[in-house]
Amino acid sequence: MPNLEAPDPQVESREFAAVAERERGMAAIIPRAKATQPKRTQDQTALIVRLRRAAAGIRPSIYNLAEEEAAHGRAMLFAPVYIGVGALFWFSAGADPPPQAVFTALLIFAAAFFLRQEAGRVLRHLLFAGLLVFSGMALAQCETWRASTVMLDSAVTTTITGRIERREADDKGRWRYVVALESTEKPAIRRPPAQVTIFVRKQLQPFELGDRIQGRARLTPPAGPALPGLNDFAFSAYFDGTGANGFAYGAPTLLSPAGDVSQGSVLDKADIWLARLRSSIGDRIRMLLPGDTGAFAASLVTDERRAISDDTTEALRTSGLAHIIAISGLNMALSAGIFYVGLRYALSLFFGVAQAWPTKKIAAFGALITVTAYYLISGFGVSAERAFIMMAIMLVAVLFDRPSLSLRNVALSAIVILILSPSEALGPSFQMSYAATLALVSGYSLWTRRPHRESVLSRFRLVRPLLFVSRFFGGILSTSFIGGASTAIFSIEHFHRLATYGLIANLAAMPVVSFVVMPFGMAATMLMPFGVDAPFWQITGAGLDAVIVIAKTVAAWGGNIPFGRLPVWLFPTVIAGFLLMTLLKTWLRHAGALLIIGSIAVVALSPGVPKPDLMISEDGTLVALLRNGALTTNREKPPDFIFEQWQRALAITEQQPPTMLPPDSQLPKISKSDKHRRLSSDEQTAVRKAMDAALDKAGQGGFACQKGAWCVAMLANGDMLVTIEDAACLAPACDTANIVVTPVRLRLDRCRSGAQLFTGATLRRTGSIEMNLSAEKPVITAAFENLTRSWSLHRAYDWRTGTFGAPIAPVSPVSDSGE
Repeated sequence: MPNLEAPDPQVESREFAAVAERERGMAAIIPRAKATQPKRTQDQTALIVRLRRAAAGIRPSIYNLAEEEAAHGRAMLFAPVYIGVGALFWFSAGADPPPQAVFTALLIFAAAFFLRQEAGRVLRHLLFAGLLVFSGMALAQCETWRASTVMLDSAVTTTITGRIERREADDKGRWRYVVALESTEKPAIRRPPAQVTIFVRKQLQPFELGDRIQGRARLTPPAGPALPGLNDFAFSAYFDGTGANGFAYGAPTLLSPAGDVSQGSVLDKADIWLARLRSSIGDRIRMLLPGDTGAFAASLVTDERRAISDDTTEALRTSGLAHIIAISGLNMALSAGIFYVGLRYALSLFFGVAQAWPTKKIAAFGALITVTAYYLISGFGVSAERAFIMMAIMLVAVLFDRPSLSLRNVALSAIVILILSPSEALGPSFQMSYAATLALVSGYSLWTRRPHRESVLSRFRLVRPLLFVSRFFGGILSTSFIGGASTAIFSIEHFHRLATYGLIANLAAMPVVSFVVMPFGMAATMLMPFGVDAPFWQITGAGLDAVIVIAKTVAAWGGNIPFGRLPVWLFPTVIAGFLLMTLLKTWLRHAGALLIIGSIAVVALSPGVPKPDLMISEDGTLVALLRNGALTTNREKPPDFIFEQWQRALAITEQQPPTMLPPDSQLPKISKSDKHRRLSSDEQTAVRKAMDAALDKAGQGGFACQKGAWCVAMLANGDMLVTIEDAACLAPACDTANIVVTPVRLRLDRCRSGAQLFTGATLRRTGSIEMNLSAEKPVITAAFENLTRSWSLHRAYDWRTGTFGAPIAPVSPVSDSGE
């Protein structure tokens, strides 16, 4: 790579000449000013001169520090940062940036960077940054074209036929299958996805990989953000190739069993063989170690985490030990390190081999084979991919006698992942894993540069074991602290909580993981083909039981601090400060610490992010009001998937259920057979009167509901809100309320009375809704402002017309009286 920081001698000389000229001018002015001006003015003039001299001295100091950073090759470390920024810009844009403009800008910056070799250091670095930013945008565009996942446009119950590609058991005994969809019928989906995931309950014998199945299933599109600005699950599903999720009605029928893997390409054969191997390993572990212990052990080998119970998973998250179940740098480093140290020690026992052969490189090559096999059976998760690439680079560096643990290796692995999957830059797994790795490697670099002082106690043999133990636990303490501190902002931003007792939990659990779980688990996996792995798995299970006990004990202490949504500017500002702290080597890195401290101080002294007064889920089934520090809902038991995200994002745990009204004989009886029928004028009048009367029975800011029909609530600004489950109640609801919400997909998008109407059809296009009612006019924020991105385009598709953006036809007859 060319030197990006080469100074320009002419520019440098002009700068210093200008500074010297200003100083000479000031020296001539000051004596005259002292003679003609009052003393106070003279003091002010002297202060201004001193400040100008200090400012003039800052620039050369920064210049010298930048030169020193360039001499250390720090520009290379910012390469993945620039690529990631370009990918983030592209994915976060409201619409697809024109590909012609992106690729043209990329060519212009590339030409300018490689042709303008004589440019100054600042211009060269700007050209370098622009080249990589537009490269990140181009990579994001290419990945989107490459994925081209067809997403299901709306929920449907249909008969599916397909082939099992993946399978995984969960803690409730259900099987989750990834099915390559071949056909659908009754009804036939006009725009079917290529791959779906379905859950099958009460299945004694699971399907094998490669089996062709057929069954009735309920399919739904991947969920969007629970609230505007939260995680869009459809985004990750698009790049994973999953077009729909759902569940089967009963066990599907086996059409044909899995055959051999003689058909298909070499890659397809290898993929099927690895999937079967991974599944068989997981089944073997869970057979030997039942319950959470076996599920925990299987997750460490195959990355199948769904079989771990919700209680144990939550305990691991609350205690700060959830990183153990993810195949990340910890697992890869332990497996590679155990094999590397063990093989090198074994070879050193033979004096002739140790003298004649490079045992260090042999051990590194064996460790490289080990981590490669580990990665192949781990399921290719992003954390495993990142850890494998970085460990492979480190081990290859050992083979070529290069420094193995360096920030350059971390940067190279990040560049590889961003080239292959730039969409991962938006995911918490990528961000948290690299944040922890950067912080640890940077901290290790600072530690190795410290002045080394030998302890006096190390001279005594009896004290040496105690020093070793203290250093071991000190290493765990420091790495846990650095890792936890570096990922804190990501945990708050993505998960809206922070585990405060993670340091204690890691201090207690990591010795068990390092000395019991990973060594014996690795030995058990290697001995599994010979059928003598059971004793080693039992020891591994005992270690994992201890880890689970530690996690549940620490989780019982509490310490899980909830955080609401942060200001939009805080997260990128803290990340910028963190990158300066970890990637720079000179005193310039302290500017990153000042940036982080200043940002946190501004947030601490300023009012928090305003919370919405009204929230509506994207399907219209759940509505909540924020009143008196509690979420009042229109459902007694709101769906956990959506409601828990609302609670975390708003940092509110209390829920106020609705007041359920007794059945009213005056109200019309509507059965399932005549649902959505037209109500007569008398029936509409009865419903309107019942809604008005229900407001008096609702709690303070709460809902009053007629089960299976409607709910009413009074908003903070005095408006009335009505949610209806039956389209027959639409006319009286519009006549009564200011805001009407229904999950039914109507052909209407507004009430004739002027009331605001949210239907299943409109919410499908806008996604979840939040409203701020404190202003003179309600402020409505939607999850989607437009539907032009590839992962949200399916929301605008009309399966009746086969077009995008066409008016949505009614799902069922709707009364037009009063509308």
